[in-house]
Amino acid sequence: MRILSGIQPSGSMHLGNYLGALRQWVEGQSSDAFYCVVDLHALTLQIEPEKLREQTTDLLATLIAAGLDPEVCTIFIQSQVPYHAQLNWLLECVTTYGELSRMTAFKEKSQRQEGFRVGLLTYPVLQAADILLYQTEFVPVGDDQRQHLEMARTIAERFNNRFGETFRVPVGTQPKVAARVMDLQEPTRKMSKSISSPLGNLHMFDAPEDIRKKISKAVTDTDGEVRFDWEKKPGLSNLLEIYSSLSGETPEQVAGRYTRYGELKTDLSELVVTTFAPMKQRYEELLLDPGNLYKIAANGAEKASDVAGVVYRRAANAMGLSG
Repeated sequence: MRILSGIQPSGSMHLGNYLGALRQWVEGQSSDAFYCVVDLHALTLQIEPEKLREQTTDLLATLIAAGLDPEVCTIFIQSQVPYHAQLNWLLECVTTYGELSRMTAFKEKSQRQEGFRVGLLTYPVLQAADILLYQTEFVPVGDDQRQHLEMARTIAERFNNRFGETFRVPVGTQPKVAARVMDLQEPTRKMSKSISSPLGNLHMFDAPEDIRKKISKAVTDTDGEVRFDWEKKPGLSNLLEIYSSLSGETPEQVAGRYTRYGELKTDLSELVVTTFAPMKQRYEELLLDPGNLYKIAANGAEKASDVAGVVYRRAANAMGLSG
């Protein structure tokens, strides 16, 4: 079962990244699983070169600390496998401007940026190239990435219909709960590395006292009844889903044990602290030897190139390119 997924090095990983993606990666890792730091995607942001390098190193450490084993799965940096950029161009030539301009992420982000880069419009095609290069069967995705996966499926089907059967059409997988963790202060908005408020974004490796503070101050409501109800109680329901995802219970089961918000928040805080404590220790150890992290990434890139090169050459030949 071929799996591929990637995360952009654009800031510290938060609880939503872990529950919506990283934990699925760890559970699904195997000799046929490919996980990458998608640094080319980060170039669509206003980011300094040294900051990008720092965040790439940080993300490599985070992935391994979260439980990915380079002896089991393939961990690599996207830009170290040139076939990603090469296939991106081939796929751009079968994708329309109208399709890309209608993407929700583009419409939202372009409104926040004056003079946005062309890459902001076209990066879903690069994302499709990331996926299709590996004949990926399953792609672990958060709820906010479903539209991009559908774009990849559309591109694959169009290419196959026009040039012959070349790419496998991938399927997305999502966790049953906490697929979309919301901001603790604005529970109608997804938790984000870039736009969440300081108290709304719970980072994986926050200090225990910061975790407790953020959860204690999480927005709930005023009626005092502990029940799972996204429509009427989004803040509380967000906390219940987080608890559920970490404990293995249903949100309703968690809600049934509590009569006060404060007790729920206290127990959830300790559950989050306990979950991330060993990962944080491992993360700090890994950052002491960044050279080893890049050795792991280089080995992964070599393996990824062996797979991606075959698929790229097949696609290029199908389109009539020589060599």
